Amino acid sequence: MNPYDADDLLADATVSAAVAALANRNAHHLQDMTPAEQAEAAGHWRGLAMDVLVAVRATLTDGTRADVSLTEAGGGRAVIVLEDAGEEEVNVHVSFHPELQDMGDDQVAGTPAQITAVAMLDTLGEEAGDEAGGGE
Repeated sequence: MNPYDADDLLADATVSAAVAALANRNAHHLQDMTPAEQAEAAGHWRGLAMDVLVAVRATLTDGTRADVSLTEAGGGRAVIVLEDAGEEEVNVHVSFHPELQDMGDDQVAGTPAQITAVAMLDTLGEEAGDEAGGGE
């Protein structure tokens, strides 16, 4: 029996540890960067870490083996993680397995779960834009 909760993979301490490991691995690059570049790199690494940890969590919770495509296993997945990023800000991390197919003209193809997630994100983006632009 696994003594860990799969959600622990997405805890701030876990994500921060992954980012710290990436920073340590890239320390030789960091020393040549400006503070703004370092902050941008840390944000990029946080996104990478979150993508990896979301994929690992999904594998642990649904039992799909990493070497079997989800279409072979019977479906697709969309994982959305909302993370507090300050007083009023939220970071959004999204992972699609298998990857969405670009159909051109801002259209994508995917499984029903993935298309539902895309629609939800589009709605959230529109609402955020309305709030920022002084909408209702």
